Amino acid sequence: MQQHIYYTKYALQFADMQIPELVNIFNSQVQSRGWSSMRAYHDQALLDEFHRRGIDITAVSDGKTTSFAHPVRYDLPDNKLITIG
Repeated sequence: MQQHIYYTKYALQFADMQIPELVNIFNSQVQSRGWSSMRAYHDQALLDEFHRRGIDITAVSDGKTTSFAHPVRYDLPDNKLITIG
């Protein structure tokens, strides 16, 4: 299956970022009520980048749904995202 061009654009952008930058991008989406296909590509590429790096995102995603209800921080020793607040 071919990836959508916007997904690819975001995936390439995120691949060049450091983990704190990715966390900041995730946190910028917290409590955002707007939704569009563009946001879906953005968010999926972001989650896929965390996954590609082996980061545990189970605090915000069960593999089917993702919660942007709370900001997160990165826990280096456990290589996972932890919700805060």
